[in-house]
Amino acid sequence: MLDLIVATIPSPAEGVWHLGPVPIRGYALCIILGIVAAIWIGERRWQARGGQYGDVQDVALWAVPFGIVGARLYHVATDWEKYFGEGKDPISALYVWKGGLGIWGGVAMGALGAYIAARRKGIRFLPFMDALAPGLLIAQAIGRWGNWFNSELYGRPTDLPWGLEVDPDNWPTGCDYPPGSGTCTFDIGTTFHPTFLYECLWNIAAFAVIIWLERRFRLGYGRVMALYVMAYTLGRGWIEALRIDDVQLDNVLGLRFNVWTSIILFVLAAIAFEYSRRTHPGRETEVYLPGRGPAASAAGDTEGDDNTEGDDADESDESDENSAERSTNE
Repeated sequence: MLDLIVATIPSPAEGVWHLGPVPIRGYALCIILGIVAAIWIGERRWQARGGQYGDVQDVALWAVPFGIVGARLYHVATDWEKYFGEGKDPISALYVWKGGLGIWGGVAMGALGAYIAARRKGIRFLPFMDALAPGLLIAQAIGRWGNWFNSELYGRPTDLPWGLEVDPDNWPTGCDYPPGSGTCTFDIGTTFHPTFLYECLWNIAAFAVIIWLERRFRLGYGRVMALYVMAYTLGRGWIEALRIDDVQLDNVLGLRFNVWTSIILFVLAAIAFEYSRRTHPGRETEVYLPGRGPAASAAGDTEGDDNTEGDDADESDESDENSAERSTNE
């Protein structure tokens, strides 16, 4: 019965559409939609924490460009053989729209951009990142569909009813399948694990769990961000182990490089969570630095009004004194 309901996931007929001379790429569209979703969720969460509407958008003007550059640098650094060397085109390393964004480079550089912008606006960084973190999972869930449009990030062959069809032109060439063969051999009609879909669903589930934990335990001081890292790496670790597509660092001490990255980041995030729990229980009551934020601006405006009234009073008194003096002289 299930086979009648779900009969494999097809490859997209095309990943680029043309609006006149302008190409609309499915990969780029998914990334943009993910960014918009993260900003929308972040704004609502930031306001609920006491922040001002518009702060997330302002910070995003720094964080998004930093994040895209960092994501691309991470990808190129870990898969440099695709772009450099004999017969390669180094300029293609700039072709972001063709796929290839490393999430951890994006998170690291995006966080740097966010930190710079937050300091400029007088925003406390940890509560801001706590407000933003869950939305990143939804952004990644949406963005993973860009990999479907590019026929990338799929797993090893499977006969499950939701197996992914991949055009033979996009089959891996440097894998070891069947295991031990030293080659890549697939029969026509082979379907593969849709690891992009697994990660999408995992991220949505992680988003729901983190939101529940935050409300249940009133998490603060960076612990929501730490949970985001732990939840994402926990899923990325087992999903990455299913992948069979071509990557340069596919065997580092028996594991893919990204699996090791997930393990290390999970441990570091767990340590950060526990340290925060011990040193700063509860949640921040102030989300802006002293003397900054909407309250400080309102106080400044009120003080300015008071000074103006005082000046008017002084001028009135001075006018009355001059009038009295003229009356005496007359």
